[in-house]
Amino acid sequence: MELSKKLQQLPPQFFASLVQKVGIAVAQGRDIINLGQGNPDQPTPPHIVKVLQESAENPITHKYSPFRGISELKEAAANYYKREYNVEIDPSTEVAVLFGTKIGLVELPMAVLNPGDLMLLPDPGYPDYLSGVVMADVQYETLPLKVENNFLPDYSLLSEEMKQRAKLMYLNYPNNPTGATADIGFFNETVAFAKENNIAVSHDFAYGAIGFNGEKPVSFLQAEGAKDVGIEMYTLSKTYNMAGWRVGFAVGNAQIIEALNLIQDHLFVSLFPAIQYAAVAALNENQVCVDALVDRYESRRNVFIHACNRIGWHVEAPRGSFFAWLPVPNGYSSQSFADKLLDEADVAVAPGNGFGEYGEGYIRVGLLVDEHRLEEAVDRIGKLGIF
Repeated sequence: MELSKKLQQLPPQFFASLVQKVGIAVAQGRDIINLGQGNPDQPTPPHIVKVLQESAENPITHKYSPFRGISELKEAAANYYKREYNVEIDPSTEVAVLFGTKIGLVELPMAVLNPGDLMLLPDPGYPDYLSGVVMADVQYETLPLKVENNFLPDYSLLSEEMKQRAKLMYLNYPNNPTGATADIGFFNETVAFAKENNIAVSHDFAYGAIGFNGEKPVSFLQAEGAKDVGIEMYTLSKTYNMAGWRVGFAVGNAQIIEALNLIQDHLFVSLFPAIQYAAVAALNENQVCVDALVDRYESRRNVFIHACNRIGWHVEAPRGSFFAWLPVPNGYSSQSFADKLLDEADVAVAPGNGFGEYGEGYIRVGLLVDEHRLEEAVDRIGKLGIF
């Protein structure tokens, strides 16, 4: 049986080829320092694991979850936003429980757009945004993120046709892959732009907890009127090292939240209740573990950036996320430089062109190994004599 036309149209999984290349090198017995991944390397905090264990032993969690998730998790999400961002969320109408935010990002266009509608995507951006485009049979245009504008989109550059046709826009700060952050002024500008042009906004806040230099990342929903035009998606994957648990939520505009809940009514019966109770503990209990994690990433960032500058690779330090976005040296493309690092230095990085047209000329590094391995990776690169 052939794959459906829709599945045949899906973009190739960008990271699959990188994983394959690294796997071949490791199988050859090479000591690969893998900086190309976005998978947290630290364990989930013990108090969260304990709640999962205890909940899994309770037979009540062995039954189906309520379709739209347990009320305790929706209330915890609302409490989290009030405590962390001073944003009021109605848990009954403004929260959708998600199997990780990738699900929400892919299913949202199917829930609120019609075939042929136009959406706006950041470039460079998370590759799986494009999966939602294909699944919903919609069209897209890109919002170029350039260093001269601090990797923020410039709405004034959009054509009148694009502004009139677009119905949904994705943003993501702290940003993957660039590590850039956005301030409240930008989000206020975004709300005004969205209202003027009748465009819904979905802000991917996956790295919302990870800001450096004492700066806490800003939530889109902190902008005045944000809930009038959009939602924010928050995952526990990065904040609490729960990537494999697949749990997150969307909050904000009640109509968009209802659309997400409705499509999920037909796709899922929500996630394992024990995981939901563990997520409640993560959101509600002491956040010391989060502070310690951010300190760890900031220390790694500082060590890595210092090492790069030491070998003559002059790069900017990211302001958030656990990624560094680094320009490739003259004479190389993103792919050729990434290949050279893997082939000749046993260092794996993600080529920037995999994140979009405007990712060309960069590589992405994940700060997801210990500091000594980050320094070793840079030392290996330095020995190539490129810089």
